[in-house]
Amino acid sequence: MQIDYNKYADGLVPAIVQDAQTRQVLMLGFMNEAAVAETQASGKVTFFSRSKQRLWTKGETSGHFLLLKEIKADCDNDTLLIKASPIGPTCHTGADTCFFEENADNPAEFLQYLEQIITSRKQQSPDVSYTARLLAKGINKVAQKVGEEAVELVIEAKDDNRELFLGEAADLMFHYLVLLQAKGYTLADVVAVLKERHK
Repeated sequence: MQIDYNKYADGLVPAIVQDAQTRQVLMLGFMNEAAVAETQASGKVTFFSRSKQRLWTKGETSGHFLLLKEIKADCDNDTLLIKASPIGPTCHTGADTCFFEENADNPAEFLQYLEQIITSRKQQSPDVSYTARLLAKGINKVAQKVGEEAVELVIEAKDDNRELFLGEAADLMFHYLVLLQAKGYTLADVVAVLKERHK
């Protein structure tokens, strides 16, 4: 990164902090060159505090650190995007974010992550990966497995056992993702069809 610290008189650039997993904006702070260097060295997001006139690591008193995952500069090299994993609430008020928004996990984000895992498993040996083993058996076996899981889900739907029903729902979802992979499609392809139907 070639950050332009000279664009502003005080040598500080805005730093937007985003939860690396949920993508929720957590807070805005300011960094100078030393703050960026300390953040990269320690792995804990560190700002330059304008009120204290010193480097300040978020969480240094509360223990609610922001663990660094990635730093990106914008197209003008004068604003930073910090992707981090928060330890506890980010705001000093106790709120999840400084904008008083809830920082909850987005289920769709995990499905995308799981899709990536299934893609990587395809390259592994069938001896060590169930997913690789299933994919190696071909499309007919994968489709059959999805059918079996769908029937098991329907059976559990007729009862009132939450654990068994959700377990079968998870099995079906996983094998559905494997089937998409086997066919060369992604969740994004399915969502595109749903969006088109929604018009």
